[in-house]
Amino acid sequence: MMLIDTHCHLYSKDFQTDRQEVILRARQAGLSKIYLPNVDLESIPGMLLLEENESGFCHVMMGLHPCSVENDFEEVLDQMEKWLSERKFSGIGEIGLDMYWDKTRAAEQEKAFHRQMNWATKHNLPIVIHSREATDRCIELVAEHKDDGIRGVFHCFGGTIEQAEKIKSLDFFLGIGGVVTYKKAGLDEVLKVIGLEKVVLETDAPYLAPVPFRGKRNEPSFIRYVADKIAETLGMKVEEVARITSLNAAELFGS
Repeated sequence: MMLIDTHCHLYSKDFQTDRQEVILRARQAGLSKIYLPNVDLESIPGMLLLEENESGFCHVMMGLHPCSVENDFEEVLDQMEKWLSERKFSGIGEIGLDMYWDKTRAAEQEKAFHRQMNWATKHNLPIVIHSREATDRCIELVAEHKDDGIRGVFHCFGGTIEQAEKIKSLDFFLGIGGVVTYKKAGLDEVLKVIGLEKVVLETDAPYLAPVPFRGKRNEPSFIRYVADKIAETLGMKVEEVARITSLNAAELFGS
């Protein structure tokens, strides 16, 4: 059974002491690929080193996380744009809007989001969207770029059936992770309506560990608990969930 983690911060300092053991457990759990979204300038060196050391297994993206949008975000984006002209990346991410921690930079976040979506269409790459307490607005902004051929995934989707349908209508994917195992999340009801046609699996490790590890450090091998929960919800074999979502991940990232 092949599984793909489409969103994991494996370069994070949270894995500094046992990263190789975590990677070994991921491989033993059936993972064939892990996609690494960038967050800021400081995360780039460790992320690229991890890809170099785990060639073919770890795949990197380039982007500025909305929570990392500061006063100098234009200069930061200039530096990131240079990377895109110098080497290959699998996607543009993690980008988008975050209205949970700080709403005072909403305008700057939107400007950064638009600019990075333009990168995606220029380089024919998918975008990976962070949309915390901003899903509706992210949907609106993505729709503005639809005629440019924008494509991608709404990472860590936890919204409503209506939002899921809007995202599907944009031909975007929904990233489902450990939140699907939380009793009050309501994602099981969403999945029963939308199915797996536009769903990919993710962990967002080291964050959002699934039950029974909720509250602890997440890791890529835990993606099996996400797949198991989806299989249980939809009355499918976990092997079929893995097959469909892996094909979706291949379509999303073009590999």
